[in-house]
Amino acid sequence: MRHIATFCGQCSCGCPELYVDEAAEPQRRVVITDDFGQRIQMSLEQLADLVADVRGGALDELLAARVG
Repeated sequence: MRHIATFCGQCSCGCPELYVDEAAEPQRRVVITDDFGQRIQMSLEQLADLVADVRGGALDELLAARVG
């Protein structure tokens, strides 16, 4: 798998990471791991939809209400 990004990276707690698995089936090529050892897999198209939604403000309300 090719590492794309680490989300946080400020600690050694096993931060969420984004990978691309070129050997996987197209619908499972994008891999996101969390800090609990779990992972989700999606297609590049699904990742593009997610990014577009985030850019469009889909998470703005959630992030505005965060604690801390």
